[in-house]
Amino acid sequence: MTTLDATRFATGGRRMRRRITAAWWYTVAGVLAFEVIMALLIVSVSASLTDSGLEVALVAIGSAIWVAATVPLLIAYRGRDETDPVRGRTLALLLVCALCGAGAWLVTGMWVATVFAIAQPIVMLDWPRGVRVRIVIAITILLAALWFIDVQRHVDTNSATFAFFTVATPAMTVLTLWWWDILLMLDTARLSESRTSAAQERLRIATDLHDLQGHHLQVIALQLELIDRLWERDPAAAREHVRIARESVDDARQGTRDLARGFRTVPLADEIANAADLLQAAGVRTEVHVDARSSDAPVDVFGPVIRETTTNVLRHGGGSWATLSLALSDGGVWRYEIANDRASQGAPAIDGSGLEGISRRAAEAGGGVDVDQDGARFAVTVSVPATGGPA
Repeated sequence: MTTLDATRFATGGRRMRRRITAAWWYTVAGVLAFEVIMALLIVSVSASLTDSGLEVALVAIGSAIWVAATVPLLIAYRGRDETDPVRGRTLALLLVCALCGAGAWLVTGMWVATVFAIAQPIVMLDWPRGVRVRIVIAITILLAALWFIDVQRHVDTNSATFAFFTVATPAMTVLTLWWWDILLMLDTARLSESRTSAAQERLRIATDLHDLQGHHLQVIALQLELIDRLWERDPAAAREHVRIARESVDDARQGTRDLARGFRTVPLADEIANAADLLQAAGVRTEVHVDARSSDAPVDVFGPVIRETTTNVLRHGGGSWATLSLALSDGGVWRYEIANDRASQGAPAIDGSGLEGISRRAAEAGGGVDVDQDGARFAVTVSVPATGGPA
């Protein structure tokens, strides 16, 4: 893998990891939302079953403790593939949940609320593949049966909302965690594919280099053997073979340089996409416009220019937006422009050495640089003729 490939792989990996982390916290928030709704419903049912404000307050406190006790179990689910040193803490948290359920039973007399308090954290544990499904099916059937029993005992739980969340929350929790598992497997597959692609790229480079050098070295070895045979008999022919051997050496060096240059060269569309990723990662709202014919633009000129100007925006801009564009004008001139706003008009827009280097590259290609400063807006436009003549 080339240095640039490694950088792009690392950048894409970091971006994907941020998305994975965000998805995990969405998962946590979803499960906790189910639990908070269920806790509020239990408090509401408790208020309808007792006239004691103290008992209702105790149920509310117990429900809050129960939700808090399930949070560490939920957080531990993400690192379940690692060595788990908190088995004792897991048992303690389950015991806390069971005590909260027992407290709810003392106030309300509802078996379904008592069993739910311990059933919900149980489905969050790291069960072997296939076991979790059987457990959640059994728990769902048990909760439905207990709710029916409580209704027959004339306990006032005949609420469709309460019944639905009591019976369905463990199953919804498992479905949410299952979705997270799918996302994690996709991320693992993506990383494996990236590593495989990198290995295939290294193998291709090694093959190309072996073929290139092997051919020229074989020619050089043959010429040296002929030189050794002809040196005394035919010096003129020997000198001719020396010349051919030297040409083979030059061809090998040039081929190696061309091979290395081909791997270092990045399409300008990718360069601009990488620049946009960097700006967006820094909190800059970025807009990109790239001509469909960008593959014909001079990469050796615009590639360093794109990197230099992006660095200057990150270093000196401090604004909220930026636009990057690469287009071919009707006159046959490639124009690359990067514009951004600055946090303050007194801040430096671009350092002198950076602008000097950009101007030198453009001038060597027969082009030029235009710097436009209009209030808080700052833009650098680099023009290079498509034909190599003066712009």
